[in-house]
Amino acid sequence: MTRPPDSRQVQALMDAVQAARTADDLTDAVENLSACAHPMAIPCLIQVLGFNNPGAAVAAVDGLVAIGAAAVPAILANLDDYNYGARAWSVRALAGIGDLRGLPLLERALAQDIGPSVRRAAARGMGGLQPHGFTAQQRQELAERILPQLKAACGDEEWIVRYAVAVGLEGMDHWWLPPAAQRQRLLDTLQPLADPRREAAPVVWLRARLALNRLTTTPSAARA
Repeated sequence: MTRPPDSRQVQALMDAVQAARTADDLTDAVENLSACAHPMAIPCLIQVLGFNNPGAAVAAVDGLVAIGAAAVPAILANLDDYNYGARAWSVRALAGIGDLRGLPLLERALAQDIGPSVRRAAARGMGGLQPHGFTAQQRQELAERILPQLKAACGDEEWIVRYAVAVGLEGMDHWWLPPAAQRQRLLDTLQPLADPRREAAPVVWLRARLALNRLTTTPSAARA
């Protein structure tokens, strides 16, 4: 069994990030730091989100997602209104973590962000929330908040967002665990995306049909 890194090892990995001189070196260093999934790395990983290096940013997002809920307060506290790239990567990280504290940012991103890839991440993230400890009533209230927003995003002009909405709607079923009558609302919302007469992108209606098939053949409790 591999032992987790100690603070000195994590510091050495962070020092390597700061010492990187090329884009490739930076990406490699961030990947190594992310692999340790240590909370001590959070500030460094968040800093990388603001660099003009997509490869390193992807690795930093992976690291923050691996760290999980412990990274959320720092991500939210360091949102940069003047650095669109950093903000977009932060949305992706919060979407991957699934912590409810990030939901308001995901909602704004889905409704307002100019970047299709950011709206895509938000849609997937809203379907992948992890409301641990919620009662059935609390899950229902959360679903009532999210379902109309994903329904509205079914009309997004970008197919990658509509595809993500299909994924998000299916994902909702995992944490909502709705009774049959409420699950029908998920099916009804997915139906337009699954109809080739209404959805122009084959990849979208095929994915929506897959979601419909899964939702109608496997009880949500069995997949939770």
